[in-house]
Amino acid sequence: MSDDKAILKLQNGSDVRGVAVEGVEGEPVTLTLDYTNRIAAAFVKWLAAKENKPAAELKIAVGHDSRISAPALKQQVIKAIVGTGAQAYDCGLATTPAMFMSLVYEKTDFTGSMMITASHLPFNRNGLKFFTMEGGMEKADLTDMLKIAVDTDVIEADTDKAVKCDLIDLYAQDLCEKIRKGIKADDFYHPLAGLHIVVDAGNGAGGFFVEKVLGQLGAKTKGSQFLEPDGHFPNHIPNPEDKKAMEALRSAVIKNKADLGLIFDTDVDRMSAVLSDGREINRDALIAMMAAILAPDYPNSTIITDSVTSDKLTAFLEGELHLKHHRYMRGYKNVINECRRLNEKGEVSPLAIETSGHGALKENYYLDDGAYLAVKLLIAAAIAQKENKSLESLIEKLQPIYEEAEYRMNIKCEDFKAYGQDVLKTFEQRAKEKNYTVVTPSYEGVRLSFNGEVNGWALLRQSLHDPKMPLNVEGNGKGDCSKITAIMCDLLAGFDKLDMSTLEK
Repeated sequence: MSDDKAILKLQNGSDVRGVAVEGVEGEPVTLTLDYTNRIAAAFVKWLAAKENKPAAELKIAVGHDSRISAPALKQQVIKAIVGTGAQAYDCGLATTPAMFMSLVYEKTDFTGSMMITASHLPFNRNGLKFFTMEGGMEKADLTDMLKIAVDTDVIEADTDKAVKCDLIDLYAQDLCEKIRKGIKADDFYHPLAGLHIVVDAGNGAGGFFVEKVLGQLGAKTKGSQFLEPDGHFPNHIPNPEDKKAMEALRSAVIKNKADLGLIFDTDVDRMSAVLSDGREINRDALIAMMAAILAPDYPNSTIITDSVTSDKLTAFLEGELHLKHHRYMRGYKNVINECRRLNEKGEVSPLAIETSGHGALKENYYLDDGAYLAVKLLIAAAIAQKENKSLESLIEKLQPIYEEAEYRMNIKCEDFKAYGQDVLKTFEQRAKEKNYTVVTPSYEGVRLSFNGEVNGWALLRQSLHDPKMPLNVEGNGKGDCSKITAIMCDLLAGFDKLDMSTLEK
């Protein structure tokens, strides 16, 4: 593969992602040191043009999570920044949200920043995220930037010219102040005194939260685990969607009789939780909890979610909280941009959140920040304790999911996007011919609702980047999930390039 195609192929939505180290059979390195250098140099050139400033006037920060490839990639990024004439700032181990906030803080006031991370992906992967004051880079801008990288040579420069910046301390202090102001406790400096909080950092970059935030605010943190950065991720995948990860946190909460458990992904832009009774607060429950916390301050507002949320969540948001539920496309940038759009046209929308745990608040720069979600949750927990209430009571009327399944079907042809569109069109036509309820509007895929002999819903959509068609199914009663799955098999019959083997098991 030529250099230009190889570099362009590293784009994954609005991020760069690739294999950064050897060690997995059949997965050669694609995010090479040279490519990393050229991409970082292209970011400086792109940012200089955007800001209409010479590179010498740009202050660009770089941080990374705990991945084993981070030090080598950071060296290349700093070489590129210094070599193009900009001032480089080395923030060391950091979080993705902190790298954006480095542009906001007066003490740092950087022009742009880069985060070296691949979120929860396996140890051999890594990637790059890019920030300006407008937020994370848009997909189209990244495409333009990578085209610049194609025409950019590798740059050698003295990495000692980078200025060290202890960003995570500044970020943690900011989180502490937000919690103090939110709780307004009698003991202003220790507003979490009396609460027992367990954190599972999954050996990612989130371990700082225990000592630098919870410890500073007086919380008890016994039982917190996997706080040491380790890019091999020896205990579990640092991913709030991973069942093993959530079970590890749940066990720690129960064993230590904690009031609340928090879990972060590798770069801390996602969060989920576990309540004192072991109930997992992720996916729909996390969305419901955050909406319940925000509802008093934003009455009748709109909550933006991705497309795979449950009908039960809609019933809770609209029936219990008197909010509007707006299902949109998957992809954290998609829900964030839709939230921005609604607010700009005058429709109040305080929250854009995916079932993955990516949650962005309007009040927090539309930044998907797992630590900020934790801040809102901790404030609510402290206030509930002060009023002799439980955090659980906020979502006690959210009906639990009875049965659910997700199937990911491969599309076995080169032009998988066109084929997937044909599948969706035919699928919808067949559903209407059989008088199934097609939910409209649908911003992604085709959603069917079932009410009668079979109760629940199904959503068929195309993956954002891969040759796959995910199918989500939820049943409201015993056997409903398998009945709906059987209906899906019937509606998808005859598509010879759609691998339905997972669906038919």
